[in-house]
Parts: sequence; C-alpha cells; structure tokens
Amino acid sequence: MHKSRILPPLLCGLGLFIAMPAQAQDYGGGLVDFLFGGQPQGRPAPQQRMPRQRPSAYAPPYREPDYAPATRDVLSDQWRRQPVSYAGGARVGSIVVDTRSHYLYLITAPGQAIRYGIGVARPGFEWGGQKTVSRKAEWPAWTPPPDMLRRRPDLPRYMEGGPENPLGARALYLGSSMYRIHGTNEPWTIGQNVSSGCIRMMNDDVVDLYNRVKVGTPVTVL
Repeated sequence: MHKSRILPPLLCGLGLFIAMPAQAQDYGGGLVDFLFGGQPQGRPAPQQRMPRQRPSAYAPPYREPDYAPATRDVLSDQWRRQPVSYAGGARVGSIVVDTRSHYLYLITAPGQAIRYGIGVARPGFEWGGQKTVSRKAEWPAWTPPPDMLRRRPDLPRYMEGGPENPLGARALYLGSSMYRIHGTNEPWTIGQNVSSGCIRMMNDDVVDLYNRVKVGTPVTVL
C-alpha cells in the first residue's frame, strides 16, 4: 500500500488540502518489485488523485480593494510635491489652484513655484475666484455644514481634530466661505474630483504649505 504525504498548498487563503502520492518504493526490480511494490520496475505506479475541482468551486481570485490600507500612501510621482517652472504670471507668495490639472502652486519666485497634487470638487460643486487665507489651524476640528448633513445624515455633527478627521493635519480657511485648503485622511483621493468644494492635500504637503504661507495670502482658484 502506498504511503502518502499531505501538502498544504496556499490557495488564496482557502483551507484546502490535496493528497499527493509519495515516491513509489523500489525493491530491486523484477518479480520482487512486482510482489512487494505493486508494479514492475520501470512502470510508474498509478497515482491516486482527487477529482479536479471546477473553477466555480473556488473563491474568486483575491482582488485588493481600490483603497486598501496597505496602498493608501502609494501615489504616482506626478502628485508628489516638487519645484517647477511656472509661467502663469501670479505674484510671488500667492497660491494658485488649478482644479483642472489637480495642482496647487505656491509661487516662490518669478517663473518658479512649488507644485502640490490636490483633490478637488466633484461635479456640481466646482467653484472659482479670488480668496485670501483668513485663518490657519493645526489638526482642525470638523463640523459638517447643514447642506452636507442633509446629503449625508450618517455623518457626525462634530469631530475633534486628529488622524481620523477628514480635514487632516492642517487647514487654511479661505475668506468667509466654507471652503478650505486642508489635509486628508484619504490620501488616495489626491488627483481626483471628490470633495464638496474644498481643496485636499496630502498631510505632509499641507503641513509644508502651512509653514510657508501666512494669513492674508492671496489664493486664486481656477
């Protein structure tokens, strides 16, 4: 009788086991091998196999969620903070938000800027114009406005600042409006049209911008 050993292959997390036949014993060949090994030397013993499972019997191949925690901070280099040339003619020290390209520019010198990747308003919430930074806050608290609560009654009425807060690490408030340039706890949304009008940045980027600008800084949203 053949000995078997059980190999527990990793099949996408399923606890399935497949019995595989062990190497047939070799008793020297000829009649002895036939009597004690069950098969003449040179002819492999028939392998006992489990019936093949139909593909439908298996769980579907694992697909990592679009916004899996393991990949939250992995972004294309195009959205990373970097110095660039800028020919838009904005004044030094000002901020220009280009919503179409999903970039925010801080003008650092004539023809030069620091460019940051951003997330912007989703369809129906777009806006543009001139604002100024009216207030700055570190780890800001969040109070969803009434119209947002009507759309999303599941939201909290108030949330203290912190890593789970959707405003992220810093916020630059724009004039007397409800709009802000702020961080995010959803960094995968950078480069997308996702907000209700605010400008989202990676937390490390908004901290960098926060440290470079002051209250009164002009902001142009295109």
